[in-house]
Amino acid sequence: MFVAPDPGRLRLRISARAVLGIGSAVAVSELATHSLTAAVAGGLAALLALFTVADTEVGGQAVTTALLPVVGFPVLALATVLHGHPLMRDAAFLAVVCAGVYARRWGPRGHALGTFGFMTFFMAQFLHAVPAQLPRLYAAVALSVAVAALVRFGLWCIERRTPPPSGPAPLTARGLARPTTRQALQNTFACALALGVGQLVSDERWYWAVGTAWWIFVNTASRGETLVRGFRRVVGTLAGISMGLLVAVPLGGAPAPTAVLVAVCVFGIFYTAPLSYSWMMFFVTVMASLLYGLLGVLHPGLLALRFEQTLVGAFGAAIAVVVILPITTHASTDAWIRRAVLAVRHCTAESARRLAGDASADPTPHVAELELLLAKVRASLAPLLHPLSPLRARKQRARQVMLSLDDCVHQARGLAAVAADPDASHDARLTAACQRVETALHALLPAPEAPAAAVEFGAPAPQHHPGAERALAHLHDLEKALSELAAPVLSSPRSPLAGA
Repeated sequence: MFVAPDPGRLRLRISARAVLGIGSAVAVSELATHSLTAAVAGGLAALLALFTVADTEVGGQAVTTALLPVVGFPVLALATVLHGHPLMRDAAFLAVVCAGVYARRWGPRGHALGTFGFMTFFMAQFLHAVPAQLPRLYAAVALSVAVAALVRFGLWCIERRTPPPSGPAPLTARGLARPTTRQALQNTFACALALGVGQLVSDERWYWAVGTAWWIFVNTASRGETLVRGFRRVVGTLAGISMGLLVAVPLGGAPAPTAVLVAVCVFGIFYTAPLSYSWMMFFVTVMASLLYGLLGVLHPGLLALRFEQTLVGAFGAAIAVVVILPITTHASTDAWIRRAVLAVRHCTAESARRLAGDASADPTPHVAELELLLAKVRASLAPLLHPLSPLRARKQRARQVMLSLDDCVHQARGLAAVAADPDASHDARLTAACQRVETALHALLPAPEAPAAAVEFGAPAPQHHPGAERALAHLHDLEKALSELAAPVLSSPRSPLAGA
C-alpha cells in the first residue's frame, strides 16, 4: 500500500498538510483553553475538517468548512446536556445518526456536515463532556476549524492546482429504494443494535460499537460491500490494538513521544485512506490508544474492550444490511457496469466525430467519467474478488468483468488521445470499425438507448496516416474487449463461464 502509485505525490502532500494543520490546531487549542480535553476535541475537529470536506471546488470546500461549527455546536450542546439522561441521550444519538446519513443526498457537503454532526456527538461520549465544559470545547472546536482552514486554503491549497475529481452521479431511485433513504434506515437500525448490545458489554465505552456501525456504511452501496468493509474494519482494529499493546501501553502517555507517534498516525490515516480501509483503521486504532494514554486511562483491558465493541458494531452492521432493504452485489454492479458501457459509447462517438473532422467534439470528459465509473465497478465487485469469498463461479465472472472493463477503458483512452491529434487523417475504414463497436455496445445495452449517430469518414488517402492506423487498432481492441465483457455480463450471475 505504501508503494502504490501516487501521481503528483498528491497523497503525500495531503498527508503532510494534515499533520501540519492538525498539529497547529491542537497547539492553538491547548494554548487558548489550557485544557487537554479541549485540545483533543480541537484535534478531532481539525482532522474531520481536513478529512471529510470534499467539494469539487475550493470555494465550496471553504463554505462547507465554515458550516461545520454551525452543525457541530448544537449537537455538542445536546450531547452534553443529555449526558446524565441515558434514554434521552440514546434516542438523540440515533436521531443524529439518521439525519447524518440522510444528509448525504445533498452530495459532498451533506456528507461532510452529517459526518461532523455524528462525530461531535461521538466526541462528547469519548470525552465524557458535561455542560460546564461547553465554553472551552466550543473555543477549541472553533479555533481548530479556523486553523485547519487557514492551512488548507491559505498556506497550502493543494486543491487549487489539483482539484479533486467529481464523482459520478449516484444511482437514482425513489422512495425507500433511494440510496440515502435506504442507508439512513439501515445505519440507524445497525447503530441501535450496536448501542443496545454495546451497553450490555460496557456501560462506559458503548459508543465504540455505534461508531463502528456508522463508519462501516460510509462509501458502500451494496450488501457485499458493507460486509467486506466490516471485515476490514475488524482486521484493521485488531492489528491496531496489537500495536497499541506494544507501543501505547508501555509509553504510558508520555507527552513528547506520544505527540510524535500521533503525528505519524495522522499521516498514516490520510496516506492510506484512499488505498486500504484496514490500514486506515490500523492507524486510527493506534492513535486512539495513544490519546487514551494521554488522558491517563489506557490499560490492556481497555484495548480488549475496544475490540469487543468493534465486533458488536460490525455484527450490527451485518444484520442491518442483510435484513433492512438489502441491495445485492449483483444489482449494484450491474447498474455501474451499464453506466460504464454507456460512457464508453459516448467516448467512442465523440472520438469518431473528432476523427471525422468535427472540432467541437471532445471525448476527454467521457474518458474522465470512465475512470471514475471503473473505480465504482471495482469497489462494487470487491466482495466477490475478496480472497475469502467462497463463490468461485461468481469470483471468476467478476475477475473477467474487471479485466474486460480495464481493457475497454484503456482502448477508449487511447482512441481519445489519437482523436486529439489534429494531423490524424480521415479514413473510410473507421466508419466500419465504429459500426462494429456500436454493435458490440448495443448488445451490452439492451435497454432502449438512443443509437449513436452514424459518422462518415472521407475516402482513405493513398498512404494512410499513422493516426488513422492507431485509431483502427484501438477500435479493433475495444470491439474485442466488449465482446469478452458480454459473456459474464449477459449470462446468469451464478452460472460458470463457458470454457471454465
